[in-house]
Amino acid sequence: MGQEGFYEAGRRVALPGVALWVTDTGGEGPPLVLLHPNTGTGEVWEKQVPAFAAAGYRVITFDRRGWGRSIPDPTSGPQPGSVAEDLEALAAHLDLPPFHLLGVAGGGFVALDYAAWQPGRVRSLVVGASYGQVMEPEIQAFFTRIATPDFQRQPGVLREVGPTYRGTDPEGTARWVEIEHHARQKDAVPQPLRTPNTYAKIATIACPSLVLAAGADLYAPPALMKLWAAHLRAHQWDVLPEAGHAIAWEEPEAFNAKVLAFLAATSPTPR
Repeated sequence: MGQEGFYEAGRRVALPGVALWVTDTGGEGPPLVLLHPNTGTGEVWEKQVPAFAAAGYRVITFDRRGWGRSIPDPTSGPQPGSVAEDLEALAAHLDLPPFHLLGVAGGGFVALDYAAWQPGRVRSLVVGASYGQVMEPEIQAFFTRIATPDFQRQPGVLREVGPTYRGTDPEGTARWVEIEHHARQKDAVPQPLRTPNTYAKIATIACPSLVLAAGADLYAPPALMKLWAAHLRAHQWDVLPEAGHAIAWEEPEAFNAKVLAFLAATSPTPR
C-alpha cells in the first residue's frame, strides 16, 4: 500500500453522533492514535502511517466530525460532541488496550484534553507544533500578539507551512494545499474541548510525554509551547529548527525518527 493508499482503505465506524472515517493498520503491535490538525484530515499522516506501522505499531487515524469523510449523525447522538469523547467511543469500539497518543497543532489541543480525562488509556503522549488551546492569560496574550487579524487573513499555506519547505518542495506544498482545501466540510460546527485546557489540567497528565516544537512556527513558536509544556509532570523537549506549523508534513523523516525514539524509550519494543 502506498503512502496515500492507507486513507482510501479506511472505513466509517458508527459511533454516538457520528460515522467516523477511520484508518487502522491492524496487527498485534501497541496502538498509536494520530490526531490531525485543523487544516487537514487523516490524509496528512501519509508520511507517518507507513513508517510507524513498519516500526511495529498499530497505527489508527480518524477524521474529526465535520472534517474529511466523517459524517455527523444527529439521529444517533448529540451534536457537535467533543473530539475526546469521539476518541473514547472509538477506543471502546476497537477494544484498544492503553495506547500511544500523538496530536499536531489542533490535534494537540485534543491530545491534551483526552490525556487529562482518560489517564488510564494513554501510555504516552506526543504533542507537536501546538499552543494547546490553553486558556491561561499569558498564553492567550502571547497568542493574540502573534496571531494578529492581518496574519489570520493570510492564506493557510503562508500561515502554516514554513518558508524552507515552501521554497524547496513545491510538489509537497501543492499536496498540502490540496488536502487543506477539502479538509473541512461546509457549515461544519467546530467541536469544543471536553473541558478547557489549563495549566492545572495539564499538570494532571502523568504519562511520559514528548513536546516537539517547530522553530519557524508562526502559530506556536517554541517560546509559547514552553509556557504550557512546563506544567507537564514528565516531558521531553525537542525542536525542529526549520519546520513550520505543519511540522510532521514538512520534516517527516526527522519527525518520525524523534517520535519513534521516544516511543522506544517509554514502552517495550513492538512485536
